[in-house]
Amino acid sequence: MAVSEITDMNQYLTFKLEDEQFAVDISKVREVLEFTTVTKVPQTPEFMRGVINLRGSVVPVLDLRLKFGMSMTDKTVNTCVIIVEVALDGDKTVLGTLADSVQEVIELDPDHIEPAPKIGTKLRTEFIKGMGKRNDEFIIILDIDKVFSTDELSLARDMESNAPQEEKSESEAGSEAVASA
Repeated sequence: MAVSEITDMNQYLTFKLEDEQFAVDISKVREVLEFTTVTKVPQTPEFMRGVINLRGSVVPVLDLRLKFGMSMTDKTVNTCVIIVEVALDGDKTVLGTLADSVQEVIELDPDHIEPAPKIGTKLRTEFIKGMGKRNDEFIIILDIDKVFSTDELSLARDMESNAPQEEKSESEAGSEAVASA
C-alpha cells in the first residue's frame, strides 16, 4: 500500500529495534507477549529464532533485527514478541516478531506520513509503507506483509507444522504405553 492510499487516520503500534523506532498497523497485531523460551528449529535461517507455544498453537518467532541486518535481539526485561497476522497466498499466517521494546499505540494523520525513501535500485524498501513524523522524529512504518518474502513465510508456515512436539509428561507417556499394550 502506498502512502497515497493512506487517507484516514490510522493507529500504529510503535516499537524499538536498536535506536530506531518502527511501527506496524494495529489491525495486523494480535497481541504482545513477554519474550520467553523459544524452541530452535534446525536448518532454518538465523533470523528465524524458533517457535513458541501460544495457547496450544505453534507460532514461528522471527528476529526483525537480524532480518534488517542488525545484531541479534538480546533477551532483556523489555524484549517482547509482537504476534502479527500476515497475508500469504490469500491465507493468514500468524507469527511472532521480536522487538527490543514496545512503545505505544499512536494515531498518525496521513499528512504526517512521507513516502518511503528511494535509496537505490539494489536495496529493498518495498516493505516500508512510509516514514511517519512525530515530535521531530521519524517512525519507520512497516508493511508487515512485505517484510518477509513468500519463501520465508512459507518456511515459517512449515515451521508451524514440523515443529518439535513438546515432551510428554511421564503420566501421559505411561498411559499411552498401557493403552498400546
